[in-house]
Amino acid sequence: MNYYSTNRQSPHVNLREAVVKSLAPDSGLYMPECIPIMPPSFFDRIENKSFQEISYDIALAFFGEDIDKEALSQIVYDTLSFDVPLHEVSRDIYSLELYYGPTLAFKDIGSRFMARLLSYFTQENGRERADILVATTGDTGGAVANGFLGVDGVHVHVLYPGGMVSDIQEKQFTTLGGNVTALEVDGTFDDCQRLVKTAFVDNELQGRLNLTSANSINVARFLPQIFYYFHACAQWKKMNPRRKTELVFSIPSGNFGNITAASFARRMGLPVKRLIAANNRNDVFFDFLRTGQYRPRPSVATLANAMDVGDPSNFARVLDLFDHSHEAVCRHIRGARFDDRQIAETISALYKETGYLMDPHGACGYAALKEGLENDETGIFLETAHPAKFKEIVEKIIGAEIEMPGQLASFMQSEKQTVPLSSRYEDFKAYLMAC
Repeated sequence: MNYYSTNRQSPHVNLREAVVKSLAPDSGLYMPECIPIMPPSFFDRIENKSFQEISYDIALAFFGEDIDKEALSQIVYDTLSFDVPLHEVSRDIYSLELYYGPTLAFKDIGSRFMARLLSYFTQENGRERADILVATTGDTGGAVANGFLGVDGVHVHVLYPGGMVSDIQEKQFTTLGGNVTALEVDGTFDDCQRLVKTAFVDNELQGRLNLTSANSINVARFLPQIFYYFHACAQWKKMNPRRKTELVFSIPSGNFGNITAASFARRMGLPVKRLIAANNRNDVFFDFLRTGQYRPRPSVATLANAMDVGDPSNFARVLDLFDHSHEAVCRHIRGARFDDRQIAETISALYKETGYLMDPHGACGYAALKEGLENDETGIFLETAHPAKFKEIVEKIIGAEIEMPGQLASFMQSEKQTVPLSSRYEDFKAYLMAC
């Protein structure tokens, strides 16, 4: 399958080129030429299939023409060495717990898949070292750094806004060393993202380095996120074999890779009535749904820091998917917006009522379902990170101590190693040229 740019000013490329280049020469994001529709046989007794079995069938539909089937199977099964269970938290509302990977965040799935896919293409073509650039609001950095740690022929450069990620998140990518360098940027996530995007269209850098990205701008990062939507539906069906209802997914939304993946899944036949994009105070998409105008603006810091994005990259993919029609987007995706007070109240209320503990991002997804779920619907929200990754915030909200998982505790005992960097592109380029 070939891939085209959302800006449609660059030649179509194959999967390997799309993965390695990340961003098209015209600064657009790559999109597959077609979205495969899963056959009826795929859904036959899907509730009895494993996460890996479901995911391999989906991966085969997208990547089967470009990757040896045995190698693809190995990539999928190695990536998904953990489950993402569905948990009923209140009447008609379920949580898809995506935090059982190595860094306890949903981004482990896309990052691990991409690391293995890039390694496959590197070995296949005997390429020289690849330099991966990744901007992060917290969880992406840890997931990418750990996914690529020790991979031959790859060096990861993690850019993050200094002072704007939790201590635990920061430790997950600043303590690794080896082929991972953390760049502490004096600015916001949008500055980090701008630096990365500018590097990809810098001809001098492109001629000097083999640059690629592990953010959700890369097709190998966001497409694997399709897997868990189908797995969630399969689990719900197994838990409710005789119940007739319509499913709604509520998705905490920052850079919009997850909402894009969910939209792809619907096109592939995922039996879901509609999607909800749950925003925090960084609500440019919520504003777009209401007004039809896309007005990016500087991000503001919130309790749900992974969603602190003022100009989400994957908005371009959402527009492309719906033929730049505001009406079409609104038919398929609704929006919701919550400030820090509402996030805290949601976490506290559910914990007091049921004992179930959410992180701030999942709280936005849950609150959107409580606010907008209709009588004939069942809601599933994404719990995107373990609550312990926001230990101080969550403990203050619930007034109780929460247990720190072992892998997080080990990160906290390690020493932080970073390279300070201004938000000026000239400084970032000089750093890369010296690598």
